[in-house]
Amino acid sequence: MKLYSYYRSSCSYRVRIALNHKSMPYEYIPVHLVKDGGEQLKAHYSLINPKQEVPTLVDNNITLSQSAAIFLYLDRINIEAPLFPKEMPYFERCMELVEIINSGIQPMQNFKVLQKITKGLGASEEQKLEWIRDFLSTGLKAFQAKLTTNGPFCLGEEPTAADMFLIPQLYNAHRFNVDMSELKLLTEIEKNCLVLESFTKAHPSRQPDSPKE
Repeated sequence: MKLYSYYRSSCSYRVRIALNHKSMPYEYIPVHLVKDGGEQLKAHYSLINPKQEVPTLVDNNITLSQSAAIFLYLDRINIEAPLFPKEMPYFERCMELVEIINSGIQPMQNFKVLQKITKGLGASEEQKLEWIRDFLSTGLKAFQAKLTTNGPFCLGEEPTAADMFLIPQLYNAHRFNVDMSELKLLTEIEKNCLVLESFTKAHPSRQPDSPKE
């Protein structure tokens, strides 16, 4: 199994957590989104992923390039340490939380989107940061409002896909100095997740393509 990944990509980060959670070994293949104009735009990678994004998971003759699809695939091929609850309505609640991030928050910070609003539409660096913080803040508040548990994780006693999508988004929130004062439940869940090896091993700072000081 091969994972084409970029250390700071939140979509790649969540897939790394899932693979670690399931104890599934994989080969990490870095795709630098900035170096040489963006390695994701090179012809050889475009053949693997025509969308020219990360992550891409390759497992024998299966190639998947969307993280939610990758999560579902991993649960199909390995029933141990499930990413999604099986019972109704917990599966649907988990998917709802996943999609708040997957469809409603992360795309607004996508590398292509940020390039478009700066280089294409002329937004300043401060305007770009305001854009990022606004979508992160409003989206994470909505995510928190949908939670019906006091933890330790998003859906109770075990981490699920909801936690694995959340933690990379909180990493971005810290990176862009989002006000976390109204997100206390999420920061508590974050603490509970970040003591687990599946999460710590997936952290951007621990990836082979992470810049070393």
